[in-house]
Amino acid sequence: MKKWKHRLHEIIFEADTPAGKLFDVLLLIIILLSVLFIALESVRSIDEMYHNYLNWAEWIITFLFCIEFILRIFCVRKPL
Repeated sequence: MKKWKHRLHEIIFEADTPAGKLFDVLLLIIILLSVLFIALESVRSIDEMYHNYLNWAEWIITFLFCIEFILRIFCVRKPL
């Protein structure tokens, strides 16, 4: 279990590994998508047409951020 936890820590907190770089790039893409969806929601005509899709996308992104946060807490030595 400790190896798995250590590997997860490397991926999340170390950007010098291929997996760490991929994690950072994916996280950045998700953040940019979140900003884009919020910006699109502010345009009335787009929001009227795509409100349900934008709402679902934001919920999915929020869920992904919650998972990321939980994993960050899980893999540090002293979470408190």
